[in-house]
Amino acid sequence: MTADLSSHVDRHNAMHHAIRERICLLIYAPGMHLSETALADEFGISRTPIRRVLARLEDEGLVQSQHGIGTLVTDADIHELAQVYRLRVELTELVGRLDPVPPSPAFMKDFQAFITRGETIIQSGTAHDFTRFDMDVFQRLLDLTANEPLRQTLERLYFQTKRIWLKAAIEAQLDLDQEFRIFQHELEAVHLALQSGDLEAAAQIQRAHISMSFQRLQQVS
Repeated sequence: MTADLSSHVDRHNAMHHAIRERICLLIYAPGMHLSETALADEFGISRTPIRRVLARLEDEGLVQSQHGIGTLVTDADIHELAQVYRLRVELTELVGRLDPVPPSPAFMKDFQAFITRGETIIQSGTAHDFTRFDMDVFQRLLDLTANEPLRQTLERLYFQTKRIWLKAAIEAQLDLDQEFRIFQHELEAVHLALQSGDLEAAAQIQRAHISMSFQRLQQVS
């Protein structure tokens, strides 16, 4: 890959990740119109690359293009995405079995930092802080598998469902203190599994966490 092409791909990915994060944090709320012109001005590019990014987000189910209206942010409903959640539960366990990557010292250092960050969130974090935190942890845990199709599929499913938790939290349907502490316990359990070199156990802990989170969300929806 040439330097120019690599730079182009990096810019595309950066714009995609930025807009996707805004959607998942509800900065871009369901039903909101995304202006190609405004986004192009913000990122300092033409509308053509923005259209490509929006097309990618539409393929991922986060936006929808409507004729005569433009690009709108989709909604995220747990009942409509229940099958996606169940698929996430089953695929997560495969991270520990398909092309597993033993955690490096740098990975373990990052994970210890996550545990410290989680303790801070328990004390004074908001639902948005937690959502950003959860996204960072998710992305790092993907590094435990080198199976690219699995990584891509899990990432797609994760971001399709990410808004469901935040919406429930904002609407005060969840006990945030309890949610934060449950996640912290998961982090500590995953950390212990990784310290012992048991990647399958680490993946099973994540699977259980997603399954229980799904059940809690169904109960309040």
